[in-house]
Amino acid sequence: MHDMATSSLAATNTTSSGSGSISTIHPDIIETHVLSRLDASALASTSCVSSQLHSLIASNESLWTNICNSTWPSTDIPRLRHVISSFPKGPRSFFSDSFTNPDIAASSSPVNLDCPSGLISAVDIYYQHKTVLSKAVLTESFDTSPFRVDLLDPKDSVPTGVGQPVNEDLSRELGERLTLSWILIDPIGRRAMNLSSYKPVTVERRSLSTGEVHVRYGWVFNAGEKGSTTECVRCGISVTCEGSQNQSGEMHVTKVSLELEDMYGKQLSGKDSLVILRKGMAGKRGNVKGREEEGKRRNEDYREMRREKILSEVKKHQGRIDTLYMAFGALIFASLGHPFSLLSATDPRDSLCVL
Repeated sequence: MHDMATSSLAATNTTSSGSGSISTIHPDIIETHVLSRLDASALASTSCVSSQLHSLIASNESLWTNICNSTWPSTDIPRLRHVISSFPKGPRSFFSDSFTNPDIAASSSPVNLDCPSGLISAVDIYYQHKTVLSKAVLTESFDTSPFRVDLLDPKDSVPTGVGQPVNEDLSRELGERLTLSWILIDPIGRRAMNLSSYKPVTVERRSLSTGEVHVRYGWVFNAGEKGSTTECVRCGISVTCEGSQNQSGEMHVTKVSLELEDMYGKQLSGKDSLVILRKGMAGKRGNVKGREEEGKRRNEDYREMRREKILSEVKKHQGRIDTLYMAFGALIFASLGHPFSLLSATDPRDSLCVL
């Protein structure tokens, strides 16, 4: 229907001026009966049909607010609505930031690191496109080390409406049907960034008794100089699902968290994470298509680079250990050839007793 509406508008616009021209249609009718029924992709295509439609779509804040709220239900709360409206072009800027892929390279633009460190996380989890969890949380301080954002309190759990998987294949199927969006919002800098791969990069069944399934999403940035521990940084998002204790056996989401890891898998501190995240928000944005494939590819590249880096360090340390063993062996050999040279006893008979 979206494509048909866009094609219809395009056809109407190309007709000769007169009763068939789009300029004769009142803007309220276009907004109410056409634009309000289009998703973001169709709106973007429609805005290219004519300058009139572009102006109509770009200036319609309520239209983009509805698009944001329907795409990410977690944004439909008064506080977030206010923050989003403060973006340079309102909800249209927010949608552009959150829908596009964060670029690999961090921005070289100056980033204000003196502003308050509070960030808002807007998180939505879906099972087969049906909303399971939508929540927004404010993290006011990142002074703690290591950096971590927990979406749920330890005693909280959210039902998924899905039965407990009974084998490995069903556990993997459960994980692959869960999609996730994690938008990190800087209310001071008025920028946002989606840190999720949408679809999981790994799915792991951890418990046979509870059917616990651990699902991992994420995004990878080139954040530091080549060869440094932050050459690549992974924003890892973990979701844990467990079977309920009652007879229904329904799976519940029990843990949802965000962490940043360096090349060795070590969690970054709050300060270091804040610098990288703000640079990522200020960075360029990539193609909106293929986020799932791009997310998996970056994660695989990160894991391979991490493996090679760890192996390199192991070989380096192994070389040092081998050198120490050789030196120690030479020392032992030398001491056996001259047994009194390493002893401080003044009486040779004392030395003989030791030997």
